[in-house]
Amino acid sequence: MNQKNDNFIDKTFTVLADILLKVLPATKDEKQAFSYYRYGMSAQSSGDYAEALENYYEALKLEEDPYDRSYILYNIGLIYSNNGEYSKALDYYQQALDLNSRLPQALNNMAVIYHYQGTKASEKKEFELAQNMFEKAGSYWKKAIRLAPNNYIEAQNWLKITGKLNDTDDF
Repeated sequence: MNQKNDNFIDKTFTVLADILLKVLPATKDEKQAFSYYRYGMSAQSSGDYAEALENYYEALKLEEDPYDRSYILYNIGLIYSNNGEYSKALDYYQQALDLNSRLPQALNNMAVIYHYQGTKASEKKEFELAQNMFEKAGSYWKKAIRLAPNNYIEAQNWLKITGKLNDTDDF
């Protein structure tokens, strides 16, 4: 997508979000939490991760709904993952899953991190650690695929090629 379309989508989202904030029955804190979340998403999409994190943390202070909190935590995990802070990313993805177990994208991202760590360990000839990381990756990908069977085709192929797909796995 080009920059013009991106700006149109961002502006459209902002207008719709403002309308929703005005018409939906919500408390002042809920509306403020959503505003912080929206500003966080905008900053994140423009690559201003520090600003995004500030807004997401403010949203977490106010947001009480577990489902909404899960998406805030997920986005925080995305930022840490993009910054190469994988242990923090894993922690935030897990927190998101603890609140909303139906987040296949969080499961997939955790699997990607474990797969990456397994690859790095294998390159260092740390084969036991690599195997452990690949097992974790496989486990998280299986969970993600169960929730979204039409997604993560590459992960499904990896599971088949590596033999990590069992006869009992049902997607």
